[in-house]
Amino acid sequence: MTLIQWILFFLALQVVHFLGTWKLYRAAGEKSWKAIIPVYNAIVLMKIIRRPKWWVFLLFFPVINLLMFIAIWVETLKNFGKNKTIEVLLVIFTLGFYLFILNYSSNLTYIKDENSIASSGFNDWIGSIVFAVIAATFVHNYFFQPYIIPTGSLEKSLLIGDFLFVSKFHFGARVPSTAVSFPMVHDTIPIIKTRSYLNKPQLPYMRFPKIQRVKRNDIVVFNWPADTVRKFFVKEKGVKKPIDKKSNYVKRCVGIAGDTLEIIDGFVHINGVKNILPERAEVQYGFTAYGEKGISSRKLISVGVKDFLRRYKIENITQNSYAKLAPYLAGSTGNSQDNFIAITRDKGLEPELIRSLGLRVSELLEKTKALNLTIKEATILGKQPWLDNIGASCENKTPNKTFFPNRIPFDWNQDNFGPIVIPNGGMTVNLNSSNLSLYKKAIMDYENNDLVTKADGIFINGEKVTQYTFKQDYYWMMGDNRHRSEDSRFWGFVPADHIVGKPVFIWFSIDGINDGIRNWKVRWDRVFTTVGGTGKRISYFPYFIGLLILWKVYSLIARRRAKKEK
Repeated sequence: MTLIQWILFFLALQVVHFLGTWKLYRAAGEKSWKAIIPVYNAIVLMKIIRRPKWWVFLLFFPVINLLMFIAIWVETLKNFGKNKTIEVLLVIFTLGFYLFILNYSSNLTYIKDENSIASSGFNDWIGSIVFAVIAATFVHNYFFQPYIIPTGSLEKSLLIGDFLFVSKFHFGARVPSTAVSFPMVHDTIPIIKTRSYLNKPQLPYMRFPKIQRVKRNDIVVFNWPADTVRKFFVKEKGVKKPIDKKSNYVKRCVGIAGDTLEIIDGFVHINGVKNILPERAEVQYGFTAYGEKGISSRKLISVGVKDFLRRYKIENITQNSYAKLAPYLAGSTGNSQDNFIAITRDKGLEPELIRSLGLRVSELLEKTKALNLTIKEATILGKQPWLDNIGASCENKTPNKTFFPNRIPFDWNQDNFGPIVIPNGGMTVNLNSSNLSLYKKAIMDYENNDLVTKADGIFINGEKVTQYTFKQDYYWMMGDNRHRSEDSRFWGFVPADHIVGKPVFIWFSIDGINDGIRNWKVRWDRVFTTVGGTGKRISYFPYFIGLLILWKVYSLIARRRAKKEK
């Protein structure tokens, strides 16, 4: 909706409000004309229903205002003696239009004495729930949002199963652009599995003032710019979502607006200088290990290496036993009992499962092993006497459409990429056939321009151009698990209006969260730890428990003293 359309919509709401409440205002001792003056009518209504004036402030927050309407409708009924359960339900399910019936009723009576208002358990219950949801939604939208790490793209800096608090106010809380949405959920309502929002109306992009800028190497939560899925891990026809309902991603911002970024043999270089990562960043790269006598999985695990594949030869596999093994497999080769090879992650096959299926299994001792390691881990592994050699695995450049800008003749890949200039707001770039694909998506999709190429040049919004000036800043996001991350190397820049917030605190962490509740293990050393900072992570959970015990003891002593004084 345009600004003019929003103004007209707002004025229409004032007219509807006036038509449905002007007699209520008069019955409460106020002038009827006060019901049509924007904002002032809400202030007067708060006086009528005996609620604080700051409620009016909440009416201007998207999503929260929808909940506030419910609270105001219910409170209005109560102050005019309508407190029955059926009346409360009617005003909610008619979206407030039941007030028209009350407004034009012949026995309209305002209860002047607040103590004379009849109490209703159902009314109070509804009010308590609505206000609890309002408070939680306000915090969720503008201060902190809980988030769970679902994938390993930031391993080992952040782990699968880390429960985070993401600060919205560090980078400036973004006002939801989706005006009508189910509170405190993202794009899907749980249980019923349906869309949680209406595509229209949409508010213009707005942010509250930030307390810090997105800095290079910050871990950032953002809306996935390339999002065309309804939800993660579900294959279906693509959908186009509003910005604030696109899937949430968490990556490290390795390049900020105005930087020239290049990846050389897996290492990020910014403005010609190798990027220096924070102390807690544990970036993993691809390596290939070689051992003439074979590389033992047990020995790899003994030195802390976990991210690798294991291969097992199974001599007597059947269709039934394969079906029971399938959930534990990362893949397989061969299609008969003579050549069937099962491929698993580093945990391998459970001995109890093998015994229960009566399988004859032997692990293959491979001479080469593809490994995902930090530089420190690779150094330690290289010193092992049972390993002959270990080296980095880097892709050579070949023309492809897999990596940004997803056009031939570009030959960039995850290990060797760029150089590329990250746009910033106000920056002007020259456009030509060789670099247009780098900026086309930003110009069209993120800055809402019509761009076409013709034989005689490039046209933006119908005008032939040779330059373009960007309207907003952009960022380059990458996972620390460099060969296990779908990031900006695949889909390009992240616009400033897609930034959600900054992870600041790990309040809980579960190892094996995707392996079923029986396999869950709490990582106590990560509970109540900070995301950023220097040095080894310290869990503040014992201190929290200690303070909680002290508070409980203090409360108990205080209550006993109060009883003695009575």
